[in-house]
Amino acid sequence: MVFQHIARIILRNRLFILIAVGLITLFMGYQISSLKFFFEPTPLLPKNDSLLVQHKEFTKIFGKGENLMIIGVKDENFFQNENFKQWITLADTIRAIEGIEHVFSVSDIFSIEKDTENKVFTFNKVFNNQLNSQTTLDSLKDLAFSLPFYDKLIHNKEDDVYLMMISIKYEVISQKGRVEFIDNLLNKTEQYHEATGNTLRYSGLPYIRTTVGAMIEKEMYMFIALAVLITALIIYLLFKSLRIVLFSMLVVATSVVWGLGAMALLGYQITLLTAVIPPLIIVIGVPNCVYLINKYHHEYRIHGNKVKALQRVIQKIGSTTFLTNLTTAAGFGTFMFTGIQILKEFGLVATIGIVGVFVVSILLIPSIFSFLPPPEPKHLRHLERTRLKGLITRVVTTTLYRRKIVFTVTIILILVGVIGLLRIESKGYMVDDIPKNHHAYVDLKFFEKNFAGVMPLEIVVNTGKPRGVIQDATLKQINKLQEKLKDYEELSRPLSVAEAAKFARQGYYNGRPSQYRLPSGLERSFVMSYLPKKMGNNDLLGRFVDSTASVTRILYNVADVGSIRINELKDLIEVDVDSIFGNESNQVSITGGSIIAAKGNDYLVRSLFTSLLAAIGIISLLMAWLFKKPRMVLLSIIPNLIPLVLTAAAMGYWGISLKPSTVLVFSIAFGISVDNSIHFLTKYRQELIRTDNNLKASVVCAIRETGVSMMYTFLVLFFGFGIFIASNFGGTVSLGLLVSLTLMVAIFNNLILLPSLLLNLGRGKSTK
Repeated sequence: MVFQHIARIILRNRLFILIAVGLITLFMGYQISSLKFFFEPTPLLPKNDSLLVQHKEFTKIFGKGENLMIIGVKDENFFQNENFKQWITLADTIRAIEGIEHVFSVSDIFSIEKDTENKVFTFNKVFNNQLNSQTTLDSLKDLAFSLPFYDKLIHNKEDDVYLMMISIKYEVISQKGRVEFIDNLLNKTEQYHEATGNTLRYSGLPYIRTTVGAMIEKEMYMFIALAVLITALIIYLLFKSLRIVLFSMLVVATSVVWGLGAMALLGYQITLLTAVIPPLIIVIGVPNCVYLINKYHHEYRIHGNKVKALQRVIQKIGSTTFLTNLTTAAGFGTFMFTGIQILKEFGLVATIGIVGVFVVSILLIPSIFSFLPPPEPKHLRHLERTRLKGLITRVVTTTLYRRKIVFTVTIILILVGVIGLLRIESKGYMVDDIPKNHHAYVDLKFFEKNFAGVMPLEIVVNTGKPRGVIQDATLKQINKLQEKLKDYEELSRPLSVAEAAKFARQGYYNGRPSQYRLPSGLERSFVMSYLPKKMGNNDLLGRFVDSTASVTRILYNVADVGSIRINELKDLIEVDVDSIFGNESNQVSITGGSIIAAKGNDYLVRSLFTSLLAAIGIISLLMAWLFKKPRMVLLSIIPNLIPLVLTAAAMGYWGISLKPSTVLVFSIAFGISVDNSIHFLTKYRQELIRTDNNLKASVVCAIRETGVSMMYTFLVLFFGFGIFIASNFGGTVSLGLLVSLTLMVAIFNNLILLPSLLLNLGRGKSTK
């Protein structure tokens, strides 16, 4: 009844509607000009999460650990005079770049010497500028290698690998210009490569995040182009009409503009997640056009009245399309219930975009086609395709006469699915989505091989009293903990106040390598008296000791071993901390980017499962409102849960881990696949009324009329999501592959299993 009035309003005010939509689109297009890409790393934890709050407190004391970029080189001739001078030139060139805070490399190594007159330690650069001969350089190299403090920290002398650590201003790597900044930095390294022939390796969070961010930004435009190309091609193959292709693309283009304009009006920026919304709107919007145009052609073929056909399109398909878009929007909208800001934004913008798709398609398709000439016979030939009719006939035959086979196959698939589902692991890596042959991945593995890794893991000790971290008991506890942590091969050598104390003792005893150990109780007072009173004022000490020397951190780098192993390491370290610090263990915190990322991954996976349950609940309520019968609700939900089980099974069998990009699949696919159930059950209910509750006739009529449109939209969605397989990211490839797989199972369930269930469960009863 409602859509009867809507049909009348649309067709009577078609010119006004076209002008209004055009003006709104221009306004939204203008808003898009203010959209920016958001590059700052977004934590996947709620703002009030205790670990995140604690981590932010520590970054206020020690600074952010996420701004360190690393350059490495493997060179047997590193200390040949010309090569070493080129390395120094490279360090100086990078140091001069605007936005660089500090550069520390092998050429900046310093020794500690005692100034007995002033009772202080002096920090003297080993490689001064007087590198006149190879003999001098060899002597200085021996001095540098006699300082254990730097071994496996800034160089790996056994494998001839040397590092340069670059600290970048945080505001530089959190803004749009960071891609150009990193590109400029990399260009500066070309001179060293050309002069020495050495291949430089790059890593660190700024480099990895910038590289990945640039790839995703580039892929967003590629996916929009592919989505338009693929969907336009499918529409042309289905309808054999360039006119229909043109106006379908106009509808989805308008919807994309509205979606991006809404994002701008909300004050959001384009994140790595919301970047996939434009191609999603295209892929989801095209089926609306297919259903509406297919119904228009179907009605026109019956009675040849264009206006009447358009009116019935709005009346009969309008409400169904509204509900299908509503369920799809619900699949995305449930992300708003998570505690993660980036997901909330994604859910809200996607929901607005999908609702916009419905509004634009229901307004534009009837309005535009009312001005166009009626369809010609050649435009209606797709309704008579013998192959498609033959396929629909086989579906009807299977439903009517082979239901036992259908149910047997379904039960077998569910059992196989449950077994596969139990094999799934929830595991996230920092760079697991990057191709294994990509330079960022190859370089990361280079650093993991030679230095254990580049992902920060920190252990923070708060003594609660000034200069407490340099007390004998604290230093011994830290050193004992470090000795225990040597058992974990994933961890690098530590940088800590204990290592600094050993370095100071070595300096006190004139640099002898054998003296690199903690000062004894008797030595501590006179060795430590040479340390500066304000610890945080020293560039090196300020990295791991606060200004009052009451709080310190042990800095480790860890390999990208995945969230499961990171969580295991955290638990093992906590046990070690308890065994050493005892009652004081509550003063010790384990944090760092790797720990935050692992917990964020786990939290995100749990949140997305919660959103899936919410999607099922909300869509079930919508089904209850539409069909009023519990049996019909179950019939609309069950056939669409089975594809999710089988998709999860495929992940288990193929070794695809649960991670953000793959868990997204379930809510999205469920919201989309249930659309077919709505179309089928709505038509089935209409046929029940027309046939006076004749179950078999109603099911057959529903299959014959909705089956064609369901297959058309399946093709659009299958190949539309299939474009994501062209991605360079494993997670995005999995998203495209798994959604396409889910939709493929769902189309068979909705065309064969659902009608079979209706016929079996409805024997002698009305499912009206």
